[in-house]
Amino acid sequence: MLRHSPRWRKAQPPGKLPTMTRILDSITDAVGKTPMIRLARIGQDLPCELLGKCEYLNPGGSVKDRIGVRMILDAEKAGRIKPGDTLIEPTSGNTGIGMAMTAAARGYRMIVTMPQKMSREKQVVLEALGAEIIRTPTEAAWDAKESHIGVAKRLQEVLPNAHILDQYTNPSNPLAHSEGTGREILEQCDGKLDAIVIGAGTGGTITGIAQTIKAEVPSCKIIGVDPIGSILAGPEEIKSYKVEGIGYDFIPDVLDTKLVDHWYKSTDAISFQLARKLIRQEGLLVGGSSGSALWAALEYGKDMPKGSRMVVILPDSVRNYMTKFLDDRWMRENGFTEPDWALETIGDMYRKLPTQDLVTADISMTLGQLVDIFRKEGISQLPITDEGRLAGILTENDLLRPLVDGRSSKDSSVAELMERNVTTVRAHESAGQLPAIFDRGEVALIIDEERRPIGLLTKLDLIDYLTKRAEEKTK
Repeated sequence: MLRHSPRWRKAQPPGKLPTMTRILDSITDAVGKTPMIRLARIGQDLPCELLGKCEYLNPGGSVKDRIGVRMILDAEKAGRIKPGDTLIEPTSGNTGIGMAMTAAARGYRMIVTMPQKMSREKQVVLEALGAEIIRTPTEAAWDAKESHIGVAKRLQEVLPNAHILDQYTNPSNPLAHSEGTGREILEQCDGKLDAIVIGAGTGGTITGIAQTIKAEVPSCKIIGVDPIGSILAGPEEIKSYKVEGIGYDFIPDVLDTKLVDHWYKSTDAISFQLARKLIRQEGLLVGGSSGSALWAALEYGKDMPKGSRMVVILPDSVRNYMTKFLDDRWMRENGFTEPDWALETIGDMYRKLPTQDLVTADISMTLGQLVDIFRKEGISQLPITDEGRLAGILTENDLLRPLVDGRSSKDSSVAELMERNVTTVRAHESAGQLPAIFDRGEVALIIDEERRPIGLLTKLDLIDYLTKRAEEKTK
């Protein structure tokens, strides 16, 4: 009688199965030991071997899980914090997720301050982990009181038993990588490594890995990646960019730039295009900053010797960006495939619309005064200013909700009611971003360099503009 092996036996890959840990005490024990994958398709035209260190496969979805766990455990060992305390962290999202995951497992209250540009997906994950989120203006300078760093410091002053572990200065940040990530890379590569490409954010990842790699393989080149608009690679004009998790407008204390042999300056377009290529061609569900690192690796790899080896760090998962660069419409709306009208600036569009005075209110005003303004002006949203600078916005819903709930009266301060997270745009920016803003149910407030409001655009304004433009084309 013929005997057939079970189907699952036929599906087994050749070679020995990897050793697995059966039971872990906590999700924090699952951080690290991420796989190294050969990027055989994308790297096929390079003279060197190209490997990807899959940090996005950490349980919280990014390389920042390592420092989230390490900073909290080290602070506990030092007696600085104890379960039940409040942890506050200014972050672009991923460090917050790593810390919130650890805080959930160990019993801390977690507050995250995060710039407005960071994805909605990050906020949803943080909230699911029990973190409280405070959004701050993306364009705020790092040392401004309204920045994510400034707001975190203010919260620490007023909340009892509150601590900022501060990824920007905390030595546990690079230590998590010098003792963890760097050691893993050496072991996975058997010490054979000629170059490693790493995106820089706080600088802890590139500094920690470089310290270990340089000590063991001095000839290995450390390649840093910094987006255009950031100053980590050196002084340049500070401006906004879409890629999240890399770049800053200041030099964090944990970044040791002397360890970096060469810097590449990445753009949004190439970063998102190559991240999508990694997903499609290699099956790696990575985020946009992985595209930045891959671009630098492909550029540097062209001149590497035949038979050499290069590793690229793939920092975070596409989970955080499902409605961003993974979405074709988002790519079009953000200027990476634009219709002709979207090539105009917001200032151009605003000037072509019927002239209208912008009505604002001061932060010192009361609810009763604001109701009078809404009634008199016939408006549905009202920018709030503090000494002439934008502080927030108030809508009819913001007025109605606390009144219905009985939480406010006509003497309530506008500071208690307004929404501080306002989507702002500059006159020189692309009009192509407006549909994405309006899809979120928001308005676009135009501000100048001093954050003074100078105009407001709504979905109806865009409809009016495009309708008239279409009519002009048919004439």
